[in-house]
Amino acid sequence: MTRTGKFRLKEWLITMPSFVWLLLFFLIPTIIVYLVAFKPHDIYGGIGEGWTLDNLRALFNPNYPIIFWRTIWLSVLTTALCLFLSVPMGYYIARAAPRTRQILLLLVVMPFWSSFLIRIFAWKSLLHPEGVLKKALVFLGIVSSDTSLLYNSGAVLVVMVYSYLPFAILPIFSAASKFNFNLLEAGWDLGATRLQAFFKVFVPGIQKGIITALLMVFIPALGAYVIPDVVGGAQSEMIGNKITQRIFVDRDLPQASLLSAVLSMAVLIPMAVIALFQRRADKFPMNTRE
Repeated sequence: MTRTGKFRLKEWLITMPSFVWLLLFFLIPTIIVYLVAFKPHDIYGGIGEGWTLDNLRALFNPNYPIIFWRTIWLSVLTTALCLFLSVPMGYYIARAAPRTRQILLLLVVMPFWSSFLIRIFAWKSLLHPEGVLKKALVFLGIVSSDTSLLYNSGAVLVVMVYSYLPFAILPIFSAASKFNFNLLEAGWDLGATRLQAFFKVFVPGIQKGIITALLMVFIPALGAYVIPDVVGGAQSEMIGNKITQRIFVDRDLPQASLLSAVLSMAVLIPMAVIALFQRRADKFPMNTRE
């Protein structure tokens, strides 16, 4: 065997466990979900015999377009707000002194020290009609006593941004820490303002970090069901809540599979578009180092 052949064999041996893992726990389950989506519903909560398009026709239920639209706009707005907050935060952390940087990174990851559910229920207590936040806003005259901070889409949005913001800050900081900040100074010397240099030099220079942050926020936001269930209520249901309802309440596994398939397509299509842009960015890279 040639040296090149031995090298490729070693590569295959190293990557084989990952391929097997993805095959067993990602590709095969995904195919099963797509197949079950076209099976009939059994009255005993199982999967019936044969094939049917009834589950697909059920998507034309007037409630589904509303829920799909709510899921999409909440996910997109959550992602946009997280990027809006995390880009300047990643810039600041990357340029901070080493000790300050460590403290700021510690504050970013500190929420992960507690349970996700505990943090969500903490927000529920904070937004409660008798909570501290509501009383403070009423006292300041910002909201009236009849205003509800809980069980609406606004509450879902706030808690989702809080929950997923660290997932945007960390990859952007990672990209910013590798950025050559001398390019900003060069931009200033060439007449650009600090704001112009930030958006025309720094932001394009951390493009890969921004794309990673976008995926890290948008994908879990699309499938969120705990946050809408706890702080959103019935009027703020997302598609994840419907999937949970179809599985545990209605015992309709084919319908849940179809909703999961639609949700997976909503994730895979943006990922394919982003991968296309990444490939173009790799083909025409921006040099960020001297």
